[in-house]
Amino acid sequence: MPSSVMPTSKSGTAQEPPAAVSAVGLRKSYGDKLVLDGIDLRIPAGSVFALLGPNGAGKTTAVKILSTLIGADGGQAQVAGHDIATDPQAVRSAIGVTGQFSAVDGLITGEENMLLMADLHHLSRSEGRRVAADLLERFDLVDAAKKPAATYSGGMKRRLDIAMTLVGSPRIIFLDEPTTGLDPRSRHTMWGIIRELVTGGVTVLLTTQYLEEADELADRIAVLNDGRIAAEGTADELKRIVPGGHVRLRFADPAAYRSAAATLGEITRDDEALSLQIPSDGSQRELRTILDRLDSAGIEADELTVHTPDLDDVFFALTGGTGIPHQTKEDAR
Repeated sequence: MPSSVMPTSKSGTAQEPPAAVSAVGLRKSYGDKLVLDGIDLRIPAGSVFALLGPNGAGKTTAVKILSTLIGADGGQAQVAGHDIATDPQAVRSAIGVTGQFSAVDGLITGEENMLLMADLHHLSRSEGRRVAADLLERFDLVDAAKKPAATYSGGMKRRLDIAMTLVGSPRIIFLDEPTTGLDPRSRHTMWGIIRELVTGGVTVLLTTQYLEEADELADRIAVLNDGRIAAEGTADELKRIVPGGHVRLRFADPAAYRSAAATLGEITRDDEALSLQIPSDGSQRELRTILDRLDSAGIEADELTVHTPDLDDVFFALTGGTGIPHQTKEDAR
């Protein structure tokens, strides 16, 4: 997961980075269907923020509002310091958007797609060619640049999509389910591209249905369900809001096992495996407490493992788990 360093003031106290995107009370309905029910967001500059939720949760609608593609029915939002309602053109000049469906024109080549985008950004012919060449090289598309985009694989089209988004050098990028439909290798490549963007100072708002993707990439995650933010925090913070975390101790010596069971009290025993399971949120403080109690009694465990709920558990707790595809550990490699 990307790490971010919190800047400090001259007094040494931590300062919160400025918000690249902020929203308060965003609402949107289509007819009698309420799609967004008053969501609040704050996305620090230079971070990855994931909107995670099932189909129909309101993720794409939120991106469309923040990128000024549609208007909100209520609430306020600022992107790059500009109000989305009163200064939409300034917002559009500061952002890049990659939607769920490819914006690539399959009838022309990858290079021609890039040059078309450069024209839309009013770059000179020479500057447009320079930017297109640089991005095609950066996204490993040089060999395919002269071929019709219709011949590209799904992963290549997605890379070209993002390359086109970067022609205007946006500092804020909205990626709406950028890896949906990609094979595991292409998805892994896309993760690397997103990490590179953030390392370069770009802010990314990512919508995804993939639990592993949010866990891998996002500094903060908002779980969106039925148009509302059900929970928000880092992946670790979200995992701690559901029960089921525990510490498991294993012993080779039956006597040590019995002594530990007597010492620790509120535990689940497995006499056959000589293992004890202690409820825990996995925090350093709780681990230290358990180890201190064992040390005081002169007991040493042969193996200690910490088990914390994963984002699957968070989803089942917050949304019932309906319609949430997730990647296996094998897919994520």
